[in-house]
Amino acid sequence: MKLLLDTHAFLWWVADEPQLSQTAKNMISNSDNTVYFSVVSAWEIIIKVGTGKLSLPENPEIYIPSRLISNQFETLPVFMSHVLQINRLANFHKDPFDRLLIAQSLVEDIPIVTIDGLITQYAVKIIW
Repeated sequence: MKLLLDTHAFLWWVADEPQLSQTAKNMISNSDNTVYFSVVSAWEIIIKVGTGKLSLPENPEIYIPSRLISNQFETLPVFMSHVLQINRLANFHKDPFDRLLIAQSLVEDIPIVTIDGLITQYAVKIIW
């Protein structure tokens, strides 16, 4: 199975935070699953670190790639089809990062690992 991590799910997984649900932990740790980390989440992390809303133990340029490698996560790039899908989304969610993750989930038909209740208003598969 393929999984797309929401930004908070990635951060909670790599920091071994208890907020991550047991279902999410089981799905991410299952070696039969392919876990995707979107470049959208990397962008969001860098923005939040830059504005002081997020603190990391290392610079994002080191932190993000090292965690992707150590966890064997795949990177999901942003394609034009993902961006164009945003135009078809209802305005339930205002966050541009989440809207692009939703679009990627729809286009690629990959469930999103997220606790974000606003995302559940879209026709995406949620794992939590």
